[in-house]
Amino acid sequence: MSAAARRAALAAAAVLALAVFGYASASPDYALGQATLVITYAIAGLGLVIVVGHGGQIALGHGALVALGAYTQALLVARGLPPLLALPLAMAAGGAGGALASLPARRLGGLYFGISTLAFALLVEEALVRWESLTRGSAGLGVAAFSVGGWSATAPAAQLGVSAVLLALAWAGCRRLLASRIGRAWRALREDEMAAQACGIAAGPSIALAFTAGGALAGLGGALYAHWIGYLSPEQFGLRFSFELLMLVFIGGARRLAGALWGALVIVALPQLIALARDALPGDTLRSAGVETLLFGALIVAAVLLRPQGLAGGR
Repeated sequence: MSAAARRAALAAAAVLALAVFGYASASPDYALGQATLVITYAIAGLGLVIVVGHGGQIALGHGALVALGAYTQALLVARGLPPLLALPLAMAAGGAGGALASLPARRLGGLYFGISTLAFALLVEEALVRWESLTRGSAGLGVAAFSVGGWSATAPAAQLGVSAVLLALAWAGCRRLLASRIGRAWRALREDEMAAQACGIAAGPSIALAFTAGGALAGLGGALYAHWIGYLSPEQFGLRFSFELLMLVFIGGARRLAGALWGALVIVALPQLIALARDALPGDTLRSAGVETLLFGALIVAAVLLRPQGLAGGR
């Protein structure tokens, strides 16, 4: 087994352990729901691995692409389209948003381009709030459970199974894409854009393709998120959500697919484990709300210092 396969297997085993822990705990449904959320975040994180880790671009508004996929899925399902048929359209909406967000890359670069993606996220969030006739604005939008035929994924174990299957399919697609000429072109642009252009690689179309692929994965993650949460509001996809996804990729390892899963474990599961540990600490001071944030921040700093290449990186 290769090193990359071992890292992916370890990350999958950690998610499985979280699910098994749920059955042994007093709240099995909650733990299974957390494992499902980890996988959903990991699917969205795969898009950032492509854009940031392999494309070498700064993307500060990835949460907006997740929002486009989530709202597209919710609106189509509400109008009678089966969820399984709505998934490709949600991915298309995320991919189209990614392509649109990449347009400034033809004239801007580096941090300036990153700021433009941040502005794109703000525009999407504002549109979701203002377009009340379609999205119901801040009142929110209810979403039905994922279903195929007469079967509905209402149980937490079923939601976990659906998410795991789609993560495996997305993972396999990413591996094939990164091993192709397109993936090699992205890595060439990441290492030296001028040298890549001298070899005949067009920077603008390649970056647009990276954002389109990353946006499609974000749209898939957003569609699943809509079904599992069951309620959508623009506030869920604010800048904090985008920064969480970006932090997820850098903590897990931006240049490895397994980094998306490791980072999702840290971002989603670690705060819950800290909360459980805080409740077990003696004394009122140690159990105050600020201690939870302090411990989480300290662990993140320790992970960055001890594993600067990410948890999924090499030795």
